[in-house]
Amino acid sequence: MENDKKSLLEAYRKLLGENSIKKLLKLSKEFSNMSVLHVNSTKFGGGVAEILQNMVPLMNELGINTEWKTFTAPDAFFEISKKMHNALQGDKSIQFTEEEVKLFIEQAKSTYEQVHPDADFNIIHDPQPSPLINFAESKHGKWIWRCHIDTSDRNPQAWELISPYLAFYDALIFTKLEYAKDSLKNFIYQITPSIDPFSKKNEELSIEESKNIVKKYIPLDRPLITQVSRFDPWKDPLGVIDAYKIVKEKTPIQLALVGSLAHDDPEGNRWLQKIRDYIGNDPYVHVLSNLDGIGNLEVNAFQRVSDIILQKSIKEGFGLTVTEALWKKIPVIGGNVGGIKLQIENGINGFLVNNVDETAEKILYLLKNPKKAKEMGRKGHDKVKKEFLLPKHVEKYLDLFKKVM
Repeated sequence: MENDKKSLLEAYRKLLGENSIKKLLKLSKEFSNMSVLHVNSTKFGGGVAEILQNMVPLMNELGINTEWKTFTAPDAFFEISKKMHNALQGDKSIQFTEEEVKLFIEQAKSTYEQVHPDADFNIIHDPQPSPLINFAESKHGKWIWRCHIDTSDRNPQAWELISPYLAFYDALIFTKLEYAKDSLKNFIYQITPSIDPFSKKNEELSIEESKNIVKKYIPLDRPLITQVSRFDPWKDPLGVIDAYKIVKEKTPIQLALVGSLAHDDPEGNRWLQKIRDYIGNDPYVHVLSNLDGIGNLEVNAFQRVSDIILQKSIKEGFGLTVTEALWKKIPVIGGNVGGIKLQIENGINGFLVNNVDETAEKILYLLKNPKKAKEMGRKGHDKVKKEFLLPKHVEKYLDLFKKVM
C-alpha cells in the first residue's frame, strides 16, 4: 500500500470507522508543533523494529514530526545485550564481568553521541540503549523508556545495572504493569504493542495467493502447524518439535518453524543450528528464515495457510506473532505466559498451554474440530480489531505524552 498523504488514515477510517480516527486526529492536534524520536538497536528483525516501521509513518501522517534512529555498536556489545535480554527475562545463571559492564556503559555514551536525542519526546526502546540518558548534559524534552520484554522475574545483577538510569526518565512503559514490580509503580504506564493490518506481513492475501507462495518452500500435502518467531530458547522451539512428534504418531501433520535472524541477536544462528540438529532428517519439519528468502510477505502467507499457529513461549513480553495470526482468523495455541495471556482467552479465541503434552492435546483437538477452530479464529480477529491495531497504540502514546507534559 502506498504511504502517500492520508493513505494510512483513510485506510483505517474505512476499517475502524469515523469516530476512531476523529479521536486520534483530535489528540494529535495538541502535538502538531512537537517532535518525537524513537531510538532502538536495529531497523531489521524482531517486534520492536516492526512496530516502529509502521508507527513512525502514521505519527508523521498525523502531523507529528517523528524520527526513528538506530545506533552502531561492535559485535561484542550485542553479545552482552543478548545476555542482558536473557537475564532480564529470568535467566538467573547469567553474570556480567566488570569488562562487560564497562563496555555496556561505554556503548551508551557512544549511542548518545550518535543519535543526540533532543526531541520533545525521546522514546528509548529496551535495555540496550537505556543508560544513554546519563550522558545528556542538558536533558531536552521528555524522556520515556519503553521495555518490550517480561522483566517480572529478572536477574538481580542485570536489573541493578540498568535501574539507576531508569530513575532519570519521565515515564516508563511496560506491556504489563506486573513486569515493573513495586519499585517503579509511581511513574510507569501499561501500553500493549500493535500490528498494522496494511503492512506486507498483515495485508489481505487470498488463500490461493498464499498457497502459491508457500508451495515455493514446502508441499501442502498434509495439515500445517506453524510457529513464527526468532530462533530463541524463550520461544521453546524444541518443545514445539516434541509436541509435533506426539501428534504425528496419531495423524499426518507437518511443522514449519519460520523466523528471522536479526542483527542484534547473535544467539539466533546458534539456536538455528541447534534446532536443525534436534530435528534430524524428518522430512515433515521445515525450518525457514530470511536466509531462505522468507520476508514479511512469505510470513503472511505461511500464517494464512496454516491450520494452527503455535507460540509456545516460556517467556513472552507480548508476542506480535500471536496478534498477527489472530488477525488472520487462525486459531492460536500459546504458552500460558506474559503478554500472550493478554491476547488469548483460553478456549474462546485459542488455547493457553503449560507444557508439551497440553500443546499436543490442543493441536489434535483443533484438527479434529475444524468448526470450533474457525469460530476461535473469528473471535481472535475481533479482539485484535478492538484492542491491538496501530491507531489504538498511537492513541495510548499520545495520552501518555499529555500526562508527562
